[in-house]
Amino acid sequence: MSVVLAASVAVLALTAAPASAHVEVKADKAQAGAADVTVTFTAEAESSKAGIASVKVALPAGIAPADVTWVSGPSGWGLTADADGYTVTGPALAVKKDAGYAVKIAKLPADATELAFKTLVTYTDGKVDRWIDAAGTDNPAPVLKLAAAAPGTAATSAAPSSAAPSAAPAVTTDTAPATTPGDAANDEADSSATPWVVLAVVVVVGLVAVLFFRWRRRGDSA
Repeated sequence: MSVVLAASVAVLALTAAPASAHVEVKADKAQAGAADVTVTFTAEAESSKAGIASVKVALPAGIAPADVTWVSGPSGWGLTADADGYTVTGPALAVKKDAGYAVKIAKLPADATELAFKTLVTYTDGKVDRWIDAAGTDNPAPVLKLAAAAPGTAATSAAPSSAAPSAAPAVTTDTAPATTPGDAANDEADSSATPWVVLAVVVVVGLVAVLFFRWRRRGDSA
């Protein structure tokens, strides 16, 4: 009975243990908010019949595909950005040869404590290892643990990347009231009417003078 029980426990332990092959990740600056971080991945070769042909990574929130650039990897391999991450590929590796490569990330999220890089490892025979699950499962995604951000990093990351525009120079305005088009027209009309007014006054004065002299002459005649 004890032998059977021991065998059952051993079988359960073996079936519950996670797969031995996995993807490892490490960084030269594993700190939230760090810039120009070189991140190194090692995808262990699990197949005994085919070599690794490509490695696809889904980036965690806060890191855009455009923020990732190629650093180094297997001979002939390179990086291509995808909609949600990137793919590294090249000439197929030898059977049982791990795919180790490094990329540079422009900046890590300032408020993150860990970053999960879900990874698909594709072999030349079409088999795919899916390292996309939570830690402690059979297919855990590689997780990069981060130290807390340096003081002030979060505030800096929230600020716009471009420099703030300088203050606009003060505009000096004239305190005198501006002349409107209507005022200008009135002024022009007044100036053009002035000679006619003067002429009319002269004519009226002349007529009054003539009438006055005629009246005086009639008075003297009488």
